[in-house]
Amino acid sequence: MNINLAKSEIIHFVGIGGIGMSGLALIMKGLGFKIQGSDKSFNKNIERLKKNNIKFFLGHAESNINKATILVISSAIKNNNLEIKEAKKKNLPVYKRGDMLAHITSLKKNIVISGSHGKTTTTSLIASIFSKAKLDPTIINGGVINSLENSAKLGKSEWSILESDESDGSFVKVPSTYTVVTNIDREHMDYYNSLDDLKDHFVRFMKKVPSFGKTFICLDDKNNRDVYKLSKIKNILTYGINKKSNFRIKNISYFENKSFFDIEMNLPNKKKKILKKIEIPLIGSHNVKNATAAISVSYFIGISANILKSSLKNFKGVERRFNKIFNYNGADIYDDYAHHPTEIKELINGVKNSYKKKKIICIFQPHRVSRLNDLKKSFCSAFRKANSVILCPVYKAGENLKLDLNYYKFSKQIAKKSKLQVFLVNNQYELAKFLKHYLNSENIVVGMGAGSISSWIKELPKLMRQ
Repeated sequence: MNINLAKSEIIHFVGIGGIGMSGLALIMKGLGFKIQGSDKSFNKNIERLKKNNIKFFLGHAESNINKATILVISSAIKNNNLEIKEAKKKNLPVYKRGDMLAHITSLKKNIVISGSHGKTTTTSLIASIFSKAKLDPTIINGGVINSLENSAKLGKSEWSILESDESDGSFVKVPSTYTVVTNIDREHMDYYNSLDDLKDHFVRFMKKVPSFGKTFICLDDKNNRDVYKLSKIKNILTYGINKKSNFRIKNISYFENKSFFDIEMNLPNKKKKILKKIEIPLIGSHNVKNATAAISVSYFIGISANILKSSLKNFKGVERRFNKIFNYNGADIYDDYAHHPTEIKELINGVKNSYKKKKIICIFQPHRVSRLNDLKKSFCSAFRKANSVILCPVYKAGENLKLDLNYYKFSKQIAKKSKLQVFLVNNQYELAKFLKHYLNSENIVVGMGAGSISSWIKELPKLMRQ
């Protein structure tokens, strides 16, 4: 696509309310494109778009694309969508979000962050460091960066920092100068044929990095190590707790909502250096690794240690990543995006290490029937370091699939495998009633899931006062 010619087009985003779609729409609007879009419901992302004078259609209909000349579709949109079918009748070009992202960023120096978990936080940390260094990058993230109050920002420099979603395979098309691979897990198996197929896509992703660029990969992850060996590329640097890492994490400690650590840097043909007493206002070893990824990229391109440390210490966080919502009867209640067994384990471990004397209550809303069917055994044992689980109904995310398990028996299996109490609730009203009578200052509560659980948690203060 010729970008200059495309400015005369009217580009319609199908599923514009998604965090990645809304971010790309904002960037393209800032570049001078005529943007509009549709989605089945209104949310905060769309509210931000409307403030930027982007036209929004509530619901999907053929008439929404009467004036559109190009469609961009979210990976969550099915081929039987009315707007896609109408576009095909009109012979309009239809691009996946990843394809359009590749077009828009083709002339930038791109730092592309991918992986199964930790992408959004890592992208946000790198963006924070670059902004502190006054490099004014373009940012497209998978979550709202609190300091920006947005998921995207159009910068004036040649730098672009992008979270690239692997859910539909299109991440391999995004041009990159530097890439980060956080980890590779059994996720999005509705798209990939197997874990080997997923790994193969990551090999392709890494091989697209030019010879003058670099891939930064976490050596602590087994699947990452497999991909590292399979790729056979030379322009690669590693990070992690693993002793063989180029950026090796040492001396980790935690206190409440902060983590502290050192990084030993062993780079080819350079003297060993140690970056000491790094502080981040984030919990858990997973976030220490995310921060180390951000440090690795930023240090390599020449940003000073002082800017790195200052930026990380003052990091304002990301929406839905262990955000405190309110306190009730001495118990703090948090909201988090964790929706995969690995993410749940890491989050609970982080809370346990930082708040050793607290009893952890997890409010868990499974996201997608396909994910629950595929990973039910892993979910059952994911809560072992918590004290109790409040299990909510499955958030189907538009999937019309049969649940391959008895939900009551599933709750019993969580209780058995994770060795804790499990309580079932049917809605946010039952949740509020339960917590109102249960919570005290010994508890810390974490809402977990990628569906409506976040709005449930935010409604609790009002419901628990009734």
